[in-house]
Amino acid sequence: MPEPGSRARHEPGDEYAGRAVVHAERAVDVEVRLRGHFEPIDGRFHWWGRIGADPVLDGEVGSGATVRLETPYGAAEGRLSDVDLWGRFRVAGTGRPPF
Repeated sequence: MPEPGSRARHEPGDEYAGRAVVHAERAVDVEVRLRGHFEPIDGRFHWWGRIGADPVLDGEVGSGATVRLETPYGAAEGRLSDVDLWGRFRVAGTGRPPF
């Protein structure tokens, strides 16, 4: 993540893959793959993706938990759902994305 006060370069887009911090019971550094799109039917931006497997995160949260996801480009609240065969949580949110 960039140093506080520095400006990270980020081109606007509809996806992000890289480092992030999940704030649940404590902050956990993870890898994420996120994407999203504007939904004209409800007028909101919907984003979703997978959080890389992490034993600390797996031991502290479960499906249905709301977490704060922070990337170098922003932060947003998302809801965790299913865990895939590789131990990655699915995360989804609406509104301003964390990327």
